[in-house]
Amino acid sequence: MRRIDAGTITLRDARRSTTRRVDLEPFEIGVFAVTEEQLGELLGITAHHPRRPAVDVPWLRAVRCCNAASEWEGLDPVYRFDGDEVTWLVDADGYRLPTEAEWEFACRAGSTGPHHGPLDEVAWTSADGLTEPQDVGTRMPNLNGLFDTLGNVWEWCWDHLDPARYGDYRVFRGGGFADESWSVRASVRRGGAPRMHHEDVGFRFARGAIDPGVDDTGLAAAQGWSERADRERAGAAGPLPPGWTPRR
Repeated sequence: MRRIDAGTITLRDARRSTTRRVDLEPFEIGVFAVTEEQLGELLGITAHHPRRPAVDVPWLRAVRCCNAASEWEGLDPVYRFDGDEVTWLVDADGYRLPTEAEWEFACRAGSTGPHHGPLDEVAWTSADGLTEPQDVGTRMPNLNGLFDTLGNVWEWCWDHLDPARYGDYRVFRGGGFADESWSVRASVRRGGAPRMHHEDVGFRFARGAIDPGVDDTGLAAAQGWSERADRERAGAAGPLPPGWTPRR
């Protein structure tokens, strides 16, 4: 894990033509995406490629793995489950998924362009002609010392993609080994349903208890995410923004 100091980031959503400023408290994030070896230890399964990022992991399994890692180390689990409903206990000190704001802030490492370095040096993309993920840590890290935040595999975050359009879909970030350069950028957002699994989507541990955050309505809020904003977007009405496909 690598400590990321407090800071501020402006998140942009090109499809919705919105921006928002987020002030972040310090947190920790994995130097690498969770590997097949790590996942195998947690779940008691065989890792066929120990140093590759674990993929085909649905969002729901990723958050359960976070709790398993917390229990393994005697930390307070971050997530509470009621069926498929997941609540983030923001003041718990265990492992969790990063928020979108944390992920992008850690990925950028102070950079302001679409990439924190030349893609052929920092990321595995379609330009490399790959058919599967590569071992973690085989390209150059960013200035935070994090590897593969761009390319190789997309990474799940905690946040919803857009509840008004895609219901319970969760965000993944960073681009994958089969994606072209226009898709492998620090600000690109994609997502999937919590039970979906993809051959190029994995996850990265984050950690950091946040002062019990509540907004002025008493709903949870932390590190750029707020339950109130989720609820407001879920109740929003209006035409689909350009580029969106209705959920079926």
